[in-house]
Amino acid sequence: MQPYILEMKGITKEFPGVRALDNVTFSVRKGEIHALCGENGAGKSTLMKILSGVYPYGSYEGKIYINGNEVKFRNIKESQKAGIAIIYQELAVVEEMTVAENMFLGHELMRGKYMDWNRLYAEAQKWLKKIGLQIDPETKVGDLSVGKQQLIEIAKALTKNAEIIILDEPTAALTESDVATLKNILKDLRSQGVTCIYISHKLNEVMELADTVTVLRDGQTVSTDPIDQLTEDRIIAKMVGRELDELYPYESREVGEEILKVDNYSVIDEKSGKKVIDNASFTLRKGEILGISGLMGSGRTELFTSIFGALKGKKQGTVFLNGKEVIIESPADAIKHGIAYVSEDRKKYGLILEMDIIKNSTLVALKRVTNWNMIDHALEVKYAEEMTKKMKLKASNLELKVSQLSGGNQQKVVLSKWLLNNPQVLILDEPTRGIDVGAKYEIYKIINELASQGVGIVLISSELPEVMGMSDRILVMSEGRITGEFSRENATQEKIMACATGGRQK
Repeated sequence: MQPYILEMKGITKEFPGVRALDNVTFSVRKGEIHALCGENGAGKSTLMKILSGVYPYGSYEGKIYINGNEVKFRNIKESQKAGIAIIYQELAVVEEMTVAENMFLGHELMRGKYMDWNRLYAEAQKWLKKIGLQIDPETKVGDLSVGKQQLIEIAKALTKNAEIIILDEPTAALTESDVATLKNILKDLRSQGVTCIYISHKLNEVMELADTVTVLRDGQTVSTDPIDQLTEDRIIAKMVGRELDELYPYESREVGEEILKVDNYSVIDEKSGKKVIDNASFTLRKGEILGISGLMGSGRTELFTSIFGALKGKKQGTVFLNGKEVIIESPADAIKHGIAYVSEDRKKYGLILEMDIIKNSTLVALKRVTNWNMIDHALEVKYAEEMTKKMKLKASNLELKVSQLSGGNQQKVVLSKWLLNNPQVLILDEPTRGIDVGAKYEIYKIINELASQGVGIVLISSELPEVMGMSDRILVMSEGRITGEFSRENATQEKIMACATGGRQK
């Protein structure tokens, strides 16, 4: 049996008010593919950011050993020098540069003061051949598919003599053919003695590729097992393993007639040409909270941003509101039809941070605060006060910039903005991300109140307990498809995770 190339012992990492990692132990043998599994928020990315030097020595407790020697990385460069490379889902390529230039970016091949172009392209060709990629090293990276760009990142890691390559959700944006190529490359690297840490929610890939699986849950190590002692169901059971509690104040209610119907809806991404949504069909009723579950890259956000008119791409299928077909080409169209969308990134898409609470609260409904094509400041203040009072906003005054508010109060301003427009359908994408427990509870109460008033609510969340705790009905997505539908009574974490990791509802 190969010795450990990496040992992380007693790793504890705290952020203000949150213990992200609690005494984690993680050991990886030389030349293996070691899968790191866990729900969103389990601590996987935090652990890898410590290993790759993003979080420097001194910002966490515990020790790291590479080939038996303790290391104390103060930055990413020191981690890279020790033979560690991390490839994120959001790729770090420069699209206007060539494949070769990207591969040696940061450690250019120089002859004196000048680039040695002949050597650069020859070396790039050598590494591309080593991993079986038939790509001209003089090709601009921007002309390649996302999948090929990901493979270039692997080649780049190898040029730095990486002994340990960390891949974070590497297949989330890849086509099937690119996924097959990546799998073959990883198997070849394993045979060459390169160690891979593979972070993925796709358990069918884990079962095919991994030699060993470590599961994290709530910032703690649950288990490390050889793959021949595991099944997908056993991994799922280790990943979940917690009960819902009183954090989710669900209120039973009568739901009304159908308000939204989506039939055979598909979306082809404008840039990659990949089908990101594949033949999705579902309904939403008045007063219903419809939970949408699925893992990173499952298509949850893409489906609803497309319905809202905010995702570019070729659309197929039909959308009905109150029984009538509607054509939505832009968010303005969606707003006119009474659809509201609270984005998962409130700071980028939900708020204008340097504007005050009043102006942010009325952004979507400017017609209601306008007289003779001029904004009536008194009306603006009146409506902002009414809405923020309903939201129980905590702020010393409404002229504060929203950038000065806590995450929970910022989210209440976003909700105020949309609710002033009296929507029929409210789409909430990760509505409690990055806010504290008390603010979450208040958001849940607001959701209950809106549902009781007949608003149809779509609740998209990465947190299984949240989806199960607040929804009347749950849809599960995987790779752009709806793979499961459960009533509140029939849903279990194991069933949902099985559908979310590539299986179909049984």
